[in-house]
Amino acid sequence: MSPEKIGKKLKEARKRLGLKQVDVAEKAGISVNYYARIERNEENTTVETLKQILKALKIKSSEVLTF
Repeated sequence: MSPEKIGKKLKEARKRLGLKQVDVAEKAGISVNYYARIERNEENTTVETLKQILKALKIKSSEVLTF
C-alpha cells in the first residue's frame, strides 16, 4: 500500500474518533510534527511506529493496510 493511502486512512480514523494529532502522537510516543508529516504523506514510518499509532487510534491494521 502506498504511503499516501496510509496517511489518509490514519487521518480519517483520527477524525472519526474526534482526536487531534497531538492526542495520537502523545499516545503513540512520537512527536506531533512527525505524526503530522505521516498523515500528510511527507514521511514514511517504520512498522513499529505504525503499530504504536494503530494502538493509539485503537484500530486494527486491516483498517489501514487494505490491499
